[in-house]
Amino acid sequence: MDFEFTDEQQAFAEEVEAFLDANDDPEVFDLTRENMAQIVDTPKRRALMRKLSDKGWLGMTWPKEYGGTEGEGVYEYLLNEALAGRGGPQIGKGVGIIGKTIISHGSEHLKAEFLPKILRNEVEFAVGYSEPDAGSDAAAMKLRATRDGDGWRLNGQKTWTTSAHFAEWYWVGARTDPDAPKHHGISLFLVPLDHPGLTINEIWTMGDERTNDVFFDDVYVSDDYLVGEVNKGFQYISEALDLERFTMFTYSPIQQRLDLLCDYVKNTERDGEPLRDDPVIRQRVAQLVTDGEAARVLGLRVVAASMKGGAPPTSEASEYKLFATELSKRLADASMDIAGPGSQLRVKTETAPMKGRAESTYRYTVIDTIGGGASEIQKNIIARRKLGLPKNF
Repeated sequence: MDFEFTDEQQAFAEEVEAFLDANDDPEVFDLTRENMAQIVDTPKRRALMRKLSDKGWLGMTWPKEYGGTEGEGVYEYLLNEALAGRGGPQIGKGVGIIGKTIISHGSEHLKAEFLPKILRNEVEFAVGYSEPDAGSDAAAMKLRATRDGDGWRLNGQKTWTTSAHFAEWYWVGARTDPDAPKHHGISLFLVPLDHPGLTINEIWTMGDERTNDVFFDDVYVSDDYLVGEVNKGFQYISEALDLERFTMFTYSPIQQRLDLLCDYVKNTERDGEPLRDDPVIRQRVAQLVTDGEAARVLGLRVVAASMKGGAPPTSEASEYKLFATELSKRLADASMDIAGPGSQLRVKTETAPMKGRAESTYRYTVIDTIGGGASEIQKNIIARRKLGLPKNF
């Protein structure tokens, strides 16, 4: 595998950086929010994404018949990493998870209604898989969808639904056949989030970000908003999660924090001695830098695998997600340890080591190891699909 970008790809990356320089705005870009920066919703944030749309950068890999240019996935990768590197909104949810699933499995009605809006960034989505008793195990969901004429009645609860408080549409899984094996009785629906039968209650995370409980009380959804076939929703969810595990957990913020730690160690003294001369610190930083390069290359493997066509690269996406998010957590731990007591000062405190970035990432990185399927789930996927090991039940 060639890990170098072509001249054309490098030129595109430079064009993206120039665009971001020209549109730099602290109300849109905030590095300290880590990967949660992608779910910020403000008029300026939506305006930036519309500018990306005007340049033809949303849906680059989509078929031409749906408004895309059938470009290589590496260009979406370069764009998403550049956006994440500025702490800005990203393209993963609408363009990737929802858009690509609708293209593959949605009806003509869904394609006509949603794909143009996604490309113009005129719609935001929330994703509803997790429930109080079905976190990383999406197949255990119990939200009930019962047949009612030409549609369905949904009753139950979802939790950890980020974006539900500002998105327009809910991409939600529900159990349509309670008697089927748990992986085969689930269907996917699109539900407007202003439906009167929905109640949205806030939950605040340790990263100071809002997520939500969502309660369904006799919510009616017509067959027009059923995604694909009845009872095949878990298949579609699994494919979408492969995309989420890669596009929603970018590498560039990890590299930034690694560079920040290296600069701190290089330029700081403790008890009159440079930190860079401490053999224990040198060894720890060297290991993190090595692991950082491994994470970057694992990400490129996902890009390379996705460009071969066919189904999303399941095991490669899980390998990257597991290694990168666990590395991000180790890096946060190391930054706190090396910077000492001052690292506990809140983020953006000017007098704090690394301006308090270590403190905020220490809280945020825990979230990353859970979202998109916890680390234990990724290990199970790798064990079964890559190593061919049997299920342990």
